[in-house]
Amino acid sequence: MRIGELASRTGVSVRALRYYEEQRLLTSERSPSGQRVYPDSAVDLVWMIQHLYAAGLPSRSIEPLMPCVMSGEVTPELLDRLRAERERIEGRIDDLVKTRERLDSIISVASRYEGRTCPR
Repeated sequence: MRIGELASRTGVSVRALRYYEEQRLLTSERSPSGQRVYPDSAVDLVWMIQHLYAAGLPSRSIEPLMPCVMSGEVTPELLDRLRAERERIEGRIDDLVKTRERLDSIISVASRYEGRTCPR
């Protein structure tokens, strides 16, 4: 199938599919006229890439996982990488919670002065 059909079947833009190829997450063959041609299995692969993105993994973390995704084999290395990504995301969540707490504190102080000029 051509790139437009893959985009249509997966709900992913043509531009995103080209980006996936640049990042070595997806591969295509070329027709004699130079157009990208994908196997039917590319639909499931694109959906998996979308799930990995939705789980918070950046493309640089997804690319090393692709051999396992392609083979369907769950290896200790795959699990280690996924667990490391979870720890990275957990760290980001902790940072965001601290940032939210700081903002809540600022809002609380500012609320005391609502309708008045803040002291300097």
